[in-house]
Amino acid sequence: MATQKGSISINTENIFPIIKKWLYSDKDIFIRELISNGCDAVNKYKRLVTLGEAKSNGEEQYKIIVTIDKDNESISFADNGIGMSKEEVEKYINQVAFSGAEDFFNKYKDKMEESNDIIGHFGLGFYSSFMVSKKVQIDTLSYQGGSTPVRWTSENGTEYEISKSDTKNERGTTITLFLEDDSKEFLNEYEVREIIDKYCSFLPVEIYLESKENKDEKVENEEEQVEKSPLNDTTPLWLKSPSECTDEEYKDFYRKVFKSFDEPLFWIHLNVDYPFNLKGILYFPKLKNEFELVEGKVKLYNNQVFIADNIKEVIPEFLLLLKGVIDCPDLPLNVSRSFLQNDKDVSKISKHIIKKVADKLKLLFKNEREEYNKFWDDIQVFIKYGCLKDEGFYDKIKDYILFKDINKEYITLKDYLEKCKEKHENKVFYVSDEVQQSQYIKLFKEYDLDAVILNSSIDNHFISFMEYKEQGVVFNRIDSDISDVLKDTNEEQEDTADIKDLFQSIIGDKVKDYSVESLRNEDTPAIILVSEQSRRMSEMKSQFAGMDLGMNFEEEKTLVINRNNPIVKKIVSLKNDESKKEDIDLICNQVVDLALLSNKELSSEELDSFIKRSNKLMSMIISL
Repeated sequence: MATQKGSISINTENIFPIIKKWLYSDKDIFIRELISNGCDAVNKYKRLVTLGEAKSNGEEQYKIIVTIDKDNESISFADNGIGMSKEEVEKYINQVAFSGAEDFFNKYKDKMEESNDIIGHFGLGFYSSFMVSKKVQIDTLSYQGGSTPVRWTSENGTEYEISKSDTKNERGTTITLFLEDDSKEFLNEYEVREIIDKYCSFLPVEIYLESKENKDEKVENEEEQVEKSPLNDTTPLWLKSPSECTDEEYKDFYRKVFKSFDEPLFWIHLNVDYPFNLKGILYFPKLKNEFELVEGKVKLYNNQVFIADNIKEVIPEFLLLLKGVIDCPDLPLNVSRSFLQNDKDVSKISKHIIKKVADKLKLLFKNEREEYNKFWDDIQVFIKYGCLKDEGFYDKIKDYILFKDINKEYITLKDYLEKCKEKHENKVFYVSDEVQQSQYIKLFKEYDLDAVILNSSIDNHFISFMEYKEQGVVFNRIDSDISDVLKDTNEEQEDTADIKDLFQSIIGDKVKDYSVESLRNEDTPAIILVSEQSRRMSEMKSQFAGMDLGMNFEEEKTLVINRNNPIVKKIVSLKNDESKKEDIDLICNQVVDLALLSNKELSSEELDSFIKRSNKLMSMIISL
């Protein structure tokens, strides 16, 4: 074969330097591209064997070998796939790619900001090699009988030389990159191994990595070389039928992919062939706390080639809180975000994934309720976030949303409303802080009332969302106005006015309203109830600190005084004794502050007064 030289005719001036500058924002992407090309070449050959158009002895090991040669400052990618003839090299390397480069430039010259999303368009994947190389060399031999090995070299990507290869004597292609000075990090075996692990962990052809450092340039024992363990898993778990996978396999895969020693709570195996091809596994991780939600990771693949993490155009945003893998061959390997946002198939894929998650939750709820209850504390924030982000998701799983009540039982909203309708119809009482509101929880239990625990950071938003979705249902915190459910009798008792007047004359407008009830627990002298609406408005005001909203958003507090309490009875009996006036004032203020303190923390000024008063009361006891 005579040596042939040539240059590429490109009308757009200096197109290649522009592509080199901005097409590949991540330099390491060339490893993915060249290994993927090798994988395609192997798969093409295997298809020809299946069709009877190529021969195989049935024992051949298909593989891709990545070799680092530190002496020559090069890295090579060798496959034993279909190979290329001289005509094919001219067609696929010279003509298609470079003409495609011009089309590419014309189409995307005004969209350079999307550069890292469109790698691989128009057959440019191979040219990622020039991002790191001062010279690229292809040695290839076609599978067709009587073919001559071909060498293609280029030092700038716009001029090339084709000659007979003196190194290629077996079918397949070897691409050798002689690295630029600023790309020598790819001579580091650990670095290259990490990149292969990132992009190619699950490619369907075995990948091996070797280094020629301290070795002869020619590998004498080929069998010994291929016996090394491949770096990738050619048959990832998501390709298997769910019925063929064991729980331990799912857990092992989770630990391997996400480098996690924790076990997932449960998982969803996606396996769809129509109307689109979609496979994958989504894991619900066990969370140590709700702030770990940001650490979710869903890896997107195309035919086992890694594309990117957390592509929200394909995977609904709230599902990115999970960990998992999605393989969708119907999506282009490299594609712009704008394409994904507008593509109808992408939207269908996204909706299908949501449906599968909802179906799994329904299945667990109906068939494994006890396990579902155990999972709830870990998955509730994810599910609530999903409802807030996607009303369609809420509509699918609303009957399977659980609430843990003050008796540590897990119930649905429907169950709660049915259970409580005789005492407070369409009203849900909730606890936001079990410690701070412990006195109210105790009170509820004494009156055989129930409340649910809503104490995560997302629950304020979720409560408003539920009131919007479930028309007529209102959520009230456990310390809100519950006077109507505390009354033992509808008749006004004789001492009501005396007790109310006494406290009102001493406490004044420190609280908005006063109520006298016969609480079942005599030990409690008084409790504070806060209007739910005023509390929400007050909290909203605090979120807009510094802004003048033009309205008063103070919490409206009601003091509920327990006529059954011995202290209350005593001070009422002494209310006309002028010699006890100071003591009564002291005790009334202490009763109110104790009630306020059980509702929430006192201000620094209030706390100072409370401590001084407490000290004075103790001094009075000592003087008895």
